[in-house]
Amino acid sequence: MTLPDRADAVVVGAGLAGLCAAIEIQRAGFSVTVLEAQDDVGGRVRTDEVQGFLLDRGFQVLLTAYPELSRYLNLDDLELRPFDPGALVWHNGRGHIVADPFRAPLSLLATAKAPIGSIADKARIALLRARLHRANPRQLLRGIDVSTIEALRAAGFSERMVERFFRPLFGGIQLDPHLATSRRMFDIIFRSLSTGASAVPARGMGAIPRALAHQLHAGVVHLNTAVRTAQHTRVVTESDHHIDARAVIIATEGPSAAKLLGIAPVESRAVGCVYFAADQPPTKHKLVILDGSGRGPVLNVAVMSNVAPSYAPVGKHLIAAAMPGHVDGDLEATARAQLRSWWGSSIDTWDHVHTYRIAHGGPVQQPPFSPKQAVSLSDGRFVCGDHRDTGSIQGAMYSGRRCGEAVVAALRGS
Repeated sequence: MTLPDRADAVVVGAGLAGLCAAIEIQRAGFSVTVLEAQDDVGGRVRTDEVQGFLLDRGFQVLLTAYPELSRYLNLDDLELRPFDPGALVWHNGRGHIVADPFRAPLSLLATAKAPIGSIADKARIALLRARLHRANPRQLLRGIDVSTIEALRAAGFSERMVERFFRPLFGGIQLDPHLATSRRMFDIIFRSLSTGASAVPARGMGAIPRALAHQLHAGVVHLNTAVRTAQHTRVVTESDHHIDARAVIIATEGPSAAKLLGIAPVESRAVGCVYFAADQPPTKHKLVILDGSGRGPVLNVAVMSNVAPSYAPVGKHLIAAAMPGHVDGDLEATARAQLRSWWGSSIDTWDHVHTYRIAHGGPVQQPPFSPKQAVSLSDGRFVCGDHRDTGSIQGAMYSGRRCGEAVVAALRGS
């Protein structure tokens, strides 16, 4: 579609943050144009269809406890397929269930017997859960901050519990095997895990940005439209088209936003993800499988077709192997070698579907971590993304809303 020459607001980037910002501006009655360099909306939350399989760009899940979801989405429309609460920890050739007994009471005995940590460790998890449930989420993002690993040790968790459970689980979620991420992020994620479901849409994580984009008027989003410069309130595309606006929002991923705006660099958490296809699943559980050996580099494995059969053609199964911090080398061979030690030579019959090497899987958010960073810069420029709030789907959407509201206020006041 033809690019406009003018708009009240131009949003650069059609990820979750940019789409939420655009929705807020449109709802307020102002004209908005969204420019996206890729061939579809979503940014890092994209789903590719390859050989009949649905491949999210990196292993991702949606935590239904995120409050921004209900503001923008009807979760029923996404046809969410939930994981079972808990995890399957692979240790010494066996999978051991560690589940939330409050939501999966039948797993209580198996969780108590699992050689993942002591009974005291598991009691500490229950105490941590209770404390975080009582807490105001806003308060969890304030106060004295330390790294996740320091917080876990201060809470009394044994090294065995840290290495076999917390490091693979939260190292995978935070893309941080060293658990150097702020404990504020850990607290928010742990609370979200225990108060809601972990799920994927039946048609892949890409269904989330598509549902957001459908709320915008036809012609608002322009795909395959890269931006060369965004100086003050003029945006220039790679095709040398100029758009003048009253407000310009940079809603790209952190490193690109820093380059376009000249703001402080945003450090990145990298992640590799290898997808395999198999005739038989290695497990029938609908649980995330954790590397309890401490060796890695694959920290999380999920049989996506167990959770959402629509992720694979009939008669096939899709396995995702996530490798936080690893994007170089032969990831397929590395993943096969590790999973062969779990499940034997049956791994050799698996077909390689695709490997993702994601240099910027998310922003580094180490202590002292201050979310809710400014979205209004100067001269009509704004910025949003998970690097301005929390590194999560919630953070991206909330940042987009804050930015959209700030733009609306500026437009009304001008």
